[in-house]
Amino acid sequence: HGYQTETEPWKYGEKVENNMRTMMNLRYQLLPYIYSEAWQISKNNSTLMRPLIMDFNDDTTAVSQAYEYMFGKAFLIAPVTAPDVTDWNVYLPKQNVWYDFWTGKRFEGGQTIVSPAPLDRIPVFVKEGSIVPMGNVVQSTQTKQDILEIRVYTGKDATFTLYNDEGDNYNYEKGEHLEIPFTWNEKNQSLTIENQVGNFKNKIDSYTMNVIWVTGNQNDAIAKTIKYSGKKVVVKK
Repeated sequence: HGYQTETEPWKYGEKVENNMRTMMNLRYQLLPYIYSEAWQISKNNSTLMRPLIMDFNDDTTAVSQAYEYMFGKAFLIAPVTAPDVTDWNVYLPKQNVWYDFWTGKRFEGGQTIVSPAPLDRIPVFVKEGSIVPMGNVVQSTQTKQDILEIRVYTGKDATFTLYNDEGDNYNYEKGEHLEIPFTWNEKNQSLTIENQVGNFKNKIDSYTMNVIWVTGNQNDAIAKTIKYSGKKVVVKK
């Protein structure tokens, strides 16, 4: 809502409210990713909102982009900062392949592309070699999410550590939390979900994980559904 008054979405009418709801719902679907990246800040002094110089300092064009940023290590965000536009120019840093988050379409880096920018959608791209966990639309971290979509953006090796805790207190500072490491091996075309590390009260005992390999084919779909109960699992593409 910001620091100003009268900024509640519903005060701008149903159309604006619905557009904003679309983005807010996506934020909550991404809560497994966001919460895990926030843990990296606490544990490893990482940064959630990253200027492009942090990841692409050898790409002078990327460094000069004043209105693009990385959100964690996977997402490139290009917010629309002008009114009355339906398309937005987005520079994709070089030496990487990028996937349109909304369509899965694949783009080579080192170029500026024109991305659709309707009022209910922000241009978002995902870097190859990324693992992105997503859940259902929830209202807070206190809601258990035992069904996850695990998106593997192929092209390079990838790692990700899924983090969870009780969601409503500071017990994580006392060690009440857990981590689940994920590794994608591009050469072997395999996703390894390692043994769960840690524990906390009332943790999720069994996850249903729907694994999707994003390759640039717009027909990408759930390739494997697995049950994960804290023990190592290897999923072949």
